[in-house]
Amino acid sequence: MTDFLIRPIEACDNPAVANIIRTVMPEFGADGPGFAIHDAEVDGMHEAYARPRSAYFVVERDGVVIGGGGIAPLEGGEADVCELRKMYFLPEARGIGAGSAMMLLCLDTARSHGFQRCYLETLSGMDAAQTLYRRHGFTRLDAPMGGTGHFSCDKFFIREL
Repeated sequence: MTDFLIRPIEACDNPAVANIIRTVMPEFGADGPGFAIHDAEVDGMHEAYARPRSAYFVVERDGVVIGGGGIAPLEGGEADVCELRKMYFLPEARGIGAGSAMMLLCLDTARSHGFQRCYLETLSGMDAAQTLYRRHGFTRLDAPMGGTGHFSCDKFFIREL
C-alpha cells in the first residue's frame, strides 16, 4: 500500500513540474550551463511529452505533485534507445518508494514503445539516484550517448530492456 499516486502528466501540472525541476536541480549543483534545468521543455512538459514514443508521469501525494519522470527517444541516438528524462523528486517524495515505482513504470512504458535500451545522464553527488539506477539494472558507461546538450552531466548509464 502506497500513499502516493503516479499518473500521466496533465497540462495543469506544467507549473508544478517546472517548479520541481527548478527546485531539485540546484540542490545538487545542477543549475549551470549544460543541465536539463535550461531545456526549453521545462515550462511545457505535458506538451513536450505528448510526442510519439514519449511519456511523462507525475507523483502525486494528497493532491500535490511532488515528483516526476519520463522517457523519450534519445536525441541524436539510435531508434531503439530511449532516454530516462527529468526524473526529479522533492524531499517529501524521497524514501517512500516513489523512485522505484516511477522507474518500473518508465521502463515498462519504454518497452511498450518498442525501445530496446534505456539511457540516462546524471551528475556526481546524486548518489541516491545512482543507487536507484543500479538497483534497476543500469550499468555505467564511460562516455555520453546521443546529443542531449547536457554537457555538464558527468555520469552515464544504460540498461537493456
